[in-house]
Amino acid sequence: MPTLAAISKTRFPFRIKQQEVKQFAKEVFAPSFPHMDKLLSIFDHTEINLRNLCKPFLYYSCPHTFEEQNAEYIRMSLDYSVKAIEACIASAQIAKEEITDLIFVSTTGLSTPSLDALIINEMRLNRNVNRTPVFGLGCGGGVSGFAKASLAAKANPDAVVLLVAVELCSLTFLQSDFSKSNFVGSSLFSDGIAACIITGDNRINKTKNDIRFLASQSNLYYDSLDVMGWEFLDKGMKVLFSKSIPDLISQNIKNDVDSFLSKHKLQLSDIKNFIFHPGGTKVLTAYEEALSLDVNCLKNTRKVMKDYGNMSSATVMYVLERCFSKGFTDGYGLMLAMGPGFSSEMVLLQMKKD
Repeated sequence: MPTLAAISKTRFPFRIKQQEVKQFAKEVFAPSFPHMDKLLSIFDHTEINLRNLCKPFLYYSCPHTFEEQNAEYIRMSLDYSVKAIEACIASAQIAKEEITDLIFVSTTGLSTPSLDALIINEMRLNRNVNRTPVFGLGCGGGVSGFAKASLAAKANPDAVVLLVAVELCSLTFLQSDFSKSNFVGSSLFSDGIAACIITGDNRINKTKNDIRFLASQSNLYYDSLDVMGWEFLDKGMKVLFSKSIPDLISQNIKNDVDSFLSKHKLQLSDIKNFIFHPGGTKVLTAYEEALSLDVNCLKNTRKVMKDYGNMSSATVMYVLERCFSKGFTDGYGLMLAMGPGFSSEMVLLQMKKD
């Protein structure tokens, strides 16, 4: 079974308190929202204390063109991805030349050649690395990327698969967008870059924790394309998401999870580790209520959201890194995230401490 050999995350030097972002939002959006004081309570209900930002906060107080922001996305994605990969390689105790596959996941910027090509060139990785750039999965991209990396390692027992998830959500902020979606987005989204290495059966890993991929499943809900996504404008990428997301989770996630687990002769009570993407407080509540979860089940998810914010696809990788480094319960693990489509992504893990 494919095994997680190492994982690393990025703690940007420009982290900022949620209350400072709240004040900034008040100044930007006040002319467009007459009941601003009431709306600002959204910031207090997110359970976020700190936001992980890739730029100094003053950067966001000035207008930037789409060209400028995307150029920064490419530059910073490459720079910090290399740092995350180098940390991951060192932790796995492998040589960079051993990497056989590179899966790059992102939805917050555009680049052709894709970032995986830039990474291979910058790091002088093996020129024969199998490249898979994945765009458009949004918050679901981390779980989907982990599944794709694991399936690549399952297909090739000698594989050393590098997965990189990059989301610089703050660089998509549009000062001139006074929509409710942009306001809510400003209360949640942050920046994150994470990398992990997944190996095939013929590789011997030196990690003290044994986390193995068992299976994955994707679910796309018909006629829900407008629930979450981007609208591409001349001025940049305008965030779109609906207030119906928690309702969609409440209506679908129990059947999705039960169906997935039953295929492997399991039920929800068999899951000991919950590695969920935190879409926001209402989303977490919807998970807990729909799946009848104890409040402690999502403690790692809530801790990551509290300390970093919602980093789209990278967030679930931060939750996984926390489990990997801080400890987990022996048994099965379930990774889960929702994303544009509207869709859910799930991965089943076998987790054991050595």
